[in-house]
Amino acid sequence: MARRSRPGGGPKTPKSTNIRNMHTKVKTARGRKLSSTLWLQRQLNDPYVQKAKAEGYASRAAYKLLEMDERYNLLKPGQRVLDLGAAPGGWCQVAAAKLGSKAEDIRVVGIDYLDMDPVPGATILKKDFLDDDAPDALMEALGGHAPDLVISDMAAPTTGHRRTDHIRTMALVEVALEFALQVLKPGGHFLTKTFQGGTEKELLDQMKRNFKHIHHVKPPASRDGSVELYLLAMDRKPIDNG
Repeated sequence: MARRSRPGGGPKTPKSTNIRNMHTKVKTARGRKLSSTLWLQRQLNDPYVQKAKAEGYASRAAYKLLEMDERYNLLKPGQRVLDLGAAPGGWCQVAAAKLGSKAEDIRVVGIDYLDMDPVPGATILKKDFLDDDAPDALMEALGGHAPDLVISDMAAPTTGHRRTDHIRTMALVEVALEFALQVLKPGGHFLTKTFQGGTEKELLDQMKRNFKHIHHVKPPASRDGSVELYLLAMDRKPIDNG
């Protein structure tokens, strides 16, 4: 999705996401599936999509992170952040702006195998996070510094079968969590997308052993009909080497 550049080098952080929704109805064109028509109609009438275009964000997902940050105060100037599954770039944009990340002092590194536009203040690796060398590449791009926050908006391509989609996405959550536990600073946070339908007990138990606080979050920018949910694990406990 194309981004509109703004004077001053980045998107403007919105004070409010309450905007008027002008409803547009889309007719099904010859050769177009009904599902495609409904998706297009939803996009045209989605106030977050409209606002993202107006404010220069790569996607409506930027507002999910903004809303969660407003509630939990996740992003602070001077921190370092790793963004897993970064495309199309909305979360990197938000993080770079909040942290004051600049070309001469990169504090945000994103990774995705999909193409995405450059994000001022962020380093983007075009690579699959599941590649064996991806963890080392991420840490090298961050200058070898331990991140304060690992965020993941990764989800497996959907099959239309809810249980299958849930299992495949939970596998990504598990890999992202293992990585976060290896690299996070003590006191750091881990934020990941999952799907409603029951988080595996073993995963939650692992989070509770390693973080002081666990939250299930459904930000307002997440569509009402969506089964997505976010898990936020806060305050990484010190590693017990004994």
